[in-house]
Amino acid sequence: MLNYLWGFMIVIGILYGAVTGNLPAVTNAALDSSKEAVTLCITMLGVMSLWVGLMRIAENCGIISGATKLLHPLLHFMFPKIPQGHKANEYISTNIIANVFGLGWAATPAGLKAMEEMGKLNHDSPVASKDMCTFLILNVSSFQLIPVNMIAYRSQYGSANPAAILGPAMIATCFSTLAGIFFAKTMYLLPEKHPSSTYKKKKGGIFH
Repeated sequence: MLNYLWGFMIVIGILYGAVTGNLPAVTNAALDSSKEAVTLCITMLGVMSLWVGLMRIAENCGIISGATKLLHPLLHFMFPKIPQGHKANEYISTNIIANVFGLGWAATPAGLKAMEEMGKLNHDSPVASKDMCTFLILNVSSFQLIPVNMIAYRSQYGSANPAAILGPAMIATCFSTLAGIFFAKTMYLLPEKHPSSTYKKKKGGIFH
């Protein structure tokens, strides 16, 4: 769907530029934007390489495992159906820590692994469990202590004080996370939904 939307906007922009006689400006803007995109990617590559490398070092040194133990009360409160010591807890901890430091790209692999493990606990049901939905809500709300991505973007585009967003980002994401937690725990009070009997698991993992 997004491909269609972007394609539609690009075609409309080109047609409008041609009708209004601004086609050269559209061409110049496309070239300038391409240059900025490459520069931004190089900047983000350096920033993300640093932080993702630190996360990998922390994982190999056992810091992530230690953080998982420290976060156990929170994880048990948020995900009561995940057994203690299950692999999903470690992936969730890694994802939460990465998100707190604003490393959305680094958080994605751990988040996918966490969903995969929770899917196994959910017996590969086509209906997401409450724990899976809660995890998704936490990722969307995503409390951030250091919004690395936004600081890098602001620095790339010439902000006089790229780190000025720290305070507002912490406040905004704190409230969004609290709202997400409240909503998730409220949903736990509702009865669990189970897949309809019409769902049948076929060979290859495809549901119909």
